[in-house]
Amino acid sequence: MEGSEMENVELVGVTHVVDAVTFWAQNVSEDQAIESMTNTLSQICPMARRVTGIPSMYKIYAAMFSEDRCWYRCKVQMQEEEKFHVIYIDYGNCEVVSRSSLVELPEDLQMPSFAKKYMFWGFQALGEQDSSHFQQGRTFLYNLIYGKKVRIQAKSVRMDGTVLVQAFQGDVSIGEEVAKMKFSQTSIPRGTQDFQNPPRILRPPSGLWPSGVLEQGHAGDGKQEGHMPGPRQAALHQRPRAFRNVQKSFLVETLRVLNRFFNCDILSHCVGVNAGASTSLSCFSTLRERAAVAAVPPSSLRVKADRELQEENETLRAESRALEQKAVLLEVRLKDISLELQKVKEGFQTELEELEKQMQTAVGDKLRALLEKTEAVRRLRQGSPGSSVGDGLSEAIDAVTRTGLSAPAAMERLDTAWTAYSLAQAALQACAVDKDELRDLIGRRNEARRALVEAIDDFLLEADRLPIAERMDTLKDLGSSLSVVFGSFPSLDVGESAFESFAEWKSQKQQYFSGIRKQTDESLKALRSWLCDTSEFFCLGSEPSSLSVQEVADSVDRILERAESDVSSELQLCLAEQDNEEVKIVSSAYYRVIQKIEQELGLLHTVRDKYLVNMELKKELLQWLDHTPKVDVLLSVKRVIKSLKSQLRWAVVVKASLEDAEEPDEGEILKKSEEIAETRKALFQEINREKEEYEKLCVLAEKGFPELPLLYPEADMLSYKDSNGLVMKSLERDLFDAEPLKEFSSKRPLVCTEFQGHKVVLKGYSVDGTTEARMLECAAQYHTACSRVEFSGLLPLLALFFGKCDPLGYVMVPYVAFGSLRAVQASSPLAPNEVPRVMQGVAAGLQTLHNFNITHGSLHPSNVFVLSREQGVVGDFDFTQAAEQRCLAGAMVAGKLSLAAPEVRRGRAVSSAADMYALGGLLLWLHFPKHDFVMREDGTPDTGGLSLASGLQALLSRLLTSSARLTASEAVADGYFSRPAA
Repeated sequence: MEGSEMENVELVGVTHVVDAVTFWAQNVSEDQAIESMTNTLSQICPMARRVTGIPSMYKIYAAMFSEDRCWYRCKVQMQEEEKFHVIYIDYGNCEVVSRSSLVELPEDLQMPSFAKKYMFWGFQALGEQDSSHFQQGRTFLYNLIYGKKVRIQAKSVRMDGTVLVQAFQGDVSIGEEVAKMKFSQTSIPRGTQDFQNPPRILRPPSGLWPSGVLEQGHAGDGKQEGHMPGPRQAALHQRPRAFRNVQKSFLVETLRVLNRFFNCDILSHCVGVNAGASTSLSCFSTLRERAAVAAVPPSSLRVKADRELQEENETLRAESRALEQKAVLLEVRLKDISLELQKVKEGFQTELEELEKQMQTAVGDKLRALLEKTEAVRRLRQGSPGSSVGDGLSEAIDAVTRTGLSAPAAMERLDTAWTAYSLAQAALQACAVDKDELRDLIGRRNEARRALVEAIDDFLLEADRLPIAERMDTLKDLGSSLSVVFGSFPSLDVGESAFESFAEWKSQKQQYFSGIRKQTDESLKALRSWLCDTSEFFCLGSEPSSLSVQEVADSVDRILERAESDVSSELQLCLAEQDNEEVKIVSSAYYRVIQKIEQELGLLHTVRDKYLVNMELKKELLQWLDHTPKVDVLLSVKRVIKSLKSQLRWAVVVKASLEDAEEPDEGEILKKSEEIAETRKALFQEINREKEEYEKLCVLAEKGFPELPLLYPEADMLSYKDSNGLVMKSLERDLFDAEPLKEFSSKRPLVCTEFQGHKVVLKGYSVDGTTEARMLECAAQYHTACSRVEFSGLLPLLALFFGKCDPLGYVMVPYVAFGSLRAVQASSPLAPNEVPRVMQGVAAGLQTLHNFNITHGSLHPSNVFVLSREQGVVGDFDFTQAAEQRCLAGAMVAGKLSLAAPEVRRGRAVSSAADMYALGGLLLWLHFPKHDFVMREDGTPDTGGLSLASGLQALLSRLLTSSARLTASEAVADGYFSRPAA
């Protein structure tokens, strides 16, 4: 092997295996540089700037490896959204990382990679990349060389930078081993750059043959141009027997020596490698010289002898080259072993120096360690004097099991009295109009009420003697302190045995802990005694000690070792974490304590709430204990209302006659007008007072006197109660000073008037027996939905009454001047930034109705009102019609856009989804009020040619669809209503 080939041999460490013939490796001479790079990356990368934008494929970054969470240099190969495919250039492996795990590196770290990609020279992997045979080949090479050091000899470099090498482990060629396992096959490398030196021109040695012999030998040979024939040798059978025996014995001996050499220890034979090689070469030269002086055979045998001699020479040259190559390899291995031995020696020398330094301060270090541990044990004892294992939990167990409060005995009697009272009330509610039965049930109810009052008194008296508030505070503090000490445990299914198991464990733990403490105290006491005895030896003026030097010196190691062991044992016991079994015992006891605390707190909350409720109930029951509420005040108010109605009507007739006189007296007319206004005001005040009395009586009937509607049918309490206070039968159309609203009265009579100081609108609906019941039911549902929510998004109903002389029902609603959405758009259209605020209120109104299972069915621009251009509300609808009739009415249009849902136009039933379609149609119309919409085949408007904001387009796509529309709750929460409009 030539000197250049010897220089190409390197020792590398394998870091990644790609396939059966390809791997990545680092040069072992760069180990310190790699370690320095790793330390530098761990310091700067956590604070480095994260990669923004599109990273460069030619720049070096740092990424956090997912397996060990450490930083390594890498290059980005591909980006997929916020994920990056990277290759770690110092190791060769790849993975996918997120943007948060990729950082920029400064210029001083943009150095070439430490790892290179290698491939076995003359081999290629077999099988497809996804095949099992391919993966088996990779696994075979991985198990063979990964994490190990191998020797490589570079042969050439491929165009992509992969180095083609021959790799060895010992004397074994790794590439050949892979090929033997059928994981690779031989190939001719192409597109490479040769590392070898130019081939040498081998010339045969001159001067070995006499000139006469050369001339005689050339006489009959054919020559080729440009090629000098080599020397001829004697035929093998013409050589002397002694020469042949010497040659054969030499070859056998050489093979025997080589076999013994490669099976022996490397260190014992490496010294003689060069000498052995030189000896072999000299032997080969001797053989050639002896062959040269042999007799020249006859011309007939010369050609055959020359050929045999030439073949033997070639064999000897090949063996010589093999020996030279093995010598070089052994020399490389010797260098490697020498380097490793030198490192081991240096390590041993460093350890020896450290050991010598430690030996100089061994006693001080040992005493210092013992003092530190002793001080730590002292602090632990001072922080928790005595054996405090589980003391806090034990105290908590005592607190919840021994000092807990139980339910008052009177509470059970109170519950029984409550049950009897409730049954008596239920019997009254189910009673018919039989007055005798009613009086009997009222008597039974009154008796149950008196028994309930007595039970309440007993309960309140007993509850007053219980320290409920103090006990609740104690339990809350106890639970908080336990949570701080023990943290949180998962919920466990534990029983009463948890406390017994904890008590048994605590007793055993205390005994063991006390024994450890006792041993620690005894060993430290023995150390103190030894120190006192030893101090006598250092006092030169005192009498000699009774102990000998040998006794003192021999006992110190034993005393120190025992003290250190006992102190360490106690310290380890104090700081050791509990095992799984102990954690289970403690957690079970802790959770059982928490259960007890929660149970008792729940009981105390129940007692306290019952106390407060029954305190108020007692006041109400005592007020009506001996008599039943009357409706005299309500009936008196009704009589006043009747009188004021008569006065008002008479004053109106007188005023009309004064105005019809031939010579009207303006003063009298004005005076009469003022009288009418005062009378009307007084009448409305009395009607409002009547409503208040109705509310009081309904509350009394609901809470404790369900017999009131049966005892006083003339008060007509049921109609007021069923309509949730909406029906006001004392109101009549002719009592109002009304002004017709002609522009809005195309379908039904609308008048504007004042009621109790507010401007209102009266809507008249034609009714008969069937439609009147439907109107009452629908209006009551609408009124209930509107009154149950703080912001309902609905126009409220103020009152409902029916005409005495005409078949009309009137609904009273607040007056909104020029407030309908149609009127606003006609006079001053909403700006784009005002539309979301207004329509969010409309969506909230639909949400309120749909939560009460009410379908509006009549959502159009004339029935949506805008308040101060900030808030939209949904107006009431025709309570005399069904939803299908309202939805197909002619008013369900906005501009040129139909607001009726496609399924409704096809004859399907009206549902809340139809209201959501109308909401989407209103939104579209508000943004494009004059657009002539084209309808698709499914009945929805085509918005393809419109310029819609992204938020509006997303919302409309889920409202103006033939199926799967948004619900009102989902529409209210949509981002279109919350984000600022463009």
